[in-house]
Amino acid sequence: MVPIEKSASEAEIEGVPEPYALASLELHPGRTVVTVGRGTGAVTFGGARVPVVAGPCAVESWEQLEAVARAARAAGARLLRGGAFKPRSSPYTFQGLGEEGLKLLARARELTGLPVVTEVMSPDAVGLVAEYADCLQIGARNMQNYDLLRAVGRASKPVLLKRALSGTIEELLMAAEYVLAAGNPEVILCERGIRTFERATRNTLDLSAVPVLKELTHLPVLVDPSHGTGKRSLVPAMALAAVAAGADGLLLEVHPDPARARSDGPQSLTPADLEALVPRLAAVASAVGREL
Repeated sequence: MVPIEKSASEAEIEGVPEPYALASLELHPGRTVVTVGRGTGAVTFGGARVPVVAGPCAVESWEQLEAVARAARAAGARLLRGGAFKPRSSPYTFQGLGEEGLKLLARARELTGLPVVTEVMSPDAVGLVAEYADCLQIGARNMQNYDLLRAVGRASKPVLLKRALSGTIEELLMAAEYVLAAGNPEVILCERGIRTFERATRNTLDLSAVPVLKELTHLPVLVDPSHGTGKRSLVPAMALAAVAAGADGLLLEVHPDPARARSDGPQSLTPADLEALVPRLAAVASAVGREL
């Protein structure tokens, strides 16, 4: 029998148990704790706490963002999220305020002390977004945008990496490997729902991904029940379940007037919803030996 030659890529990973050596828990048995922000406002992911990240899908105006930021802070959220650049399914829907949105997020951080996480959509925009944001988000649509992953890997800010709509857990970890291999060790993973045949929800929130990822990687794992369900009424139940499943944090969309939201209104909590949910989250966190 003629021996089959290994490809260069196969040869490079020979002896490595997974094609994501840097993300592997087996090769890095200690849990990674990622710090977002600086000073007294710094927030850690991967430790005993389960921080809540709250804010609007899209930054629409200062009035809207200020209302959400104040409400998020008062309710107990630890980070502020908001989209300045929006990847939308339709080219005719609201695409975000761009740099003006980034400036508003920075202003909200000054007002509340909450670190800011926002999405970056292209390698060319990494430098600009990093000037304003404390954490760079890679959205689901860009999970396998390898040039973008390398670019944020060269940045000096933590990266929140969302699982793609049809991405497997292994593909998510290999996407994280791109960021890690480029030199950035501060990666946070996020389960935000996958596309299945089910139409009762916007996506199918794969909560089994949380314990599976905990067995495979040392990186922190967040859950986004807003995108995972697409329905405001379902978000609290899945947020509670995510904490029980071992999530290291939650990503929740909040809008002062969801009916008038320019993006993802149906899945956005109101400030009152968030205020009512946080104590319940704290109770579940306590039951599993953690805290908000």
